[in-house]
Amino acid sequence: MEDQTRKVRIAISGGGLAGLTLLNGLLKYPHLSVEIFESATNCSERGAAVSLGINAQNALHELGPVLEEAVSLAGAIPYNSSRAMIGLRPNAGSIVIELKGDGSEKGVHRAALLSELLKPIPQIMTHTNKKLIRVQECNDGVRLFFEDGTKEVFDGLIGADGIHGYCREYILGAEHAALKPHFAGFWDCRSLVPIQKAKEVLGEKYFNDGLQHAWVGHGSYLMHDVLDNGETIQCVSSVETDENWSLGEWKRDFDAEGLKEAFSKWTDSPILEGMIEVFTGSNSDLRAYPQWEHSVHAPTYTKRWVCVIGDAAHAMTPWQGSGAGVALEDAMILDTHLQLIKDPHQIKSAFQAYDQVRRPRTQKPVDSSKTTGRIFCGRGPGVGLEPEELRKSLCSRWDFIYALDMKQHKRDALDAFADLNTQSVVD
Repeated sequence: MEDQTRKVRIAISGGGLAGLTLLNGLLKYPHLSVEIFESATNCSERGAAVSLGINAQNALHELGPVLEEAVSLAGAIPYNSSRAMIGLRPNAGSIVIELKGDGSEKGVHRAALLSELLKPIPQIMTHTNKKLIRVQECNDGVRLFFEDGTKEVFDGLIGADGIHGYCREYILGAEHAALKPHFAGFWDCRSLVPIQKAKEVLGEKYFNDGLQHAWVGHGSYLMHDVLDNGETIQCVSSVETDENWSLGEWKRDFDAEGLKEAFSKWTDSPILEGMIEVFTGSNSDLRAYPQWEHSVHAPTYTKRWVCVIGDAAHAMTPWQGSGAGVALEDAMILDTHLQLIKDPHQIKSAFQAYDQVRRPRTQKPVDSSKTTGRIFCGRGPGVGLEPEELRKSLCSRWDFIYALDMKQHKRDALDAFADLNTQSVVD
């Protein structure tokens, strides 16, 4: 007979945004015992900033006030508008899209947010230098094998271990066509700059409160926005390339000359020279990072007592700023299911219900984001750098992401869990 006093033991592999958000949400449930295992020496992620659209804000609200407070304490800045313009003549400065907002979309420094997410978590629940290399199903649940030779047993495992983690392989198999992410054909370079320095170079007009600026050009793109309560500017350059990057190649060293070469087709640009100066003036240690995507969609996000969330499930390019928000939605739905489980045997139904409602939702932005990137780089089929065509192509591309009714999504998830639980009892 199941011990009704024993807590249900959940392991999370991966201490990035998805894993830490989920753990914070699960802390409020006394029937759960949750621990997180991170392969690196600390819980971190690549990237200077996180974009949190209205869908992400709604997911955080459903997860609870602790998560919303973490975003605020991390210095999030509301975006009142996102403006994209042509970056080179003859149409330089022509606005191709301006997404007016109500301040619900926010930008936040990634490292600062992760730091705030760690604060409520008891130290005993977090384990670093724990690279998961194997999972074995056993009578007590799943046995986890780590690179350091240690083993742990849990009732369920949630893989938030990104594109290089093991959990997706466990679910799909080592030879599955959907296992590995593919290079999406873009790389990006990011730099954090004191706002005063950026103002000195580019002028005051680009730093109105809550305004994100982007420039579209020949095969490349520039963007900047404000972080850290208005103290810091994030600068991003992205380039579409015919080069190939191997999966093991995480970054390449970069410099001012490399940036100039990447943007060599931006002839007579009023913004390029200043942006390159801002990039290199405050950061001599530039690197280019490849953009990866799961272009072959996984047929499932779960295998019995194991599931994957975030980039481990549906890695996408950053062109629609939705990777983080969709991962927060994942965390919210798993939180919805796991609060209801009464014993470990229900984990399988919880993970199946999560897969049922989340997989269709998460795979669409993978495809949409890459196409958006091509448009922003002036290479959208039939679009190019024609302002009116760009406007028509971009104006509604975010609608399906932001329009999700989060409360209805939760109800759908609860219905799926109830149906699967009923089936398991009958079986």
